[in-house]
Amino acid sequence: MGDLINLKQAKKRIARDDAAKQAQANRARFGRTRDERARDDRQAQRADNHLDQHRIDNETPA
Repeated sequence: MGDLINLKQAKKRIARDDAAKQAQANRARFGRTRDERARDDRQAQRADNHLDQHRIDNETPA
């Protein structure tokens, strides 16, 4: 015969696990400091500038 489980406890355990997963995702998404966000913005801006400097425009001025 199988083991007996309390369905209320099982549902609560599943809800806690889901909440923990969501919290982990939120920490990864929003848990950065201002300096980290600023550093990433500077790196993205530097990469964009680098690409723009190497762009080849084939348009002839009119």
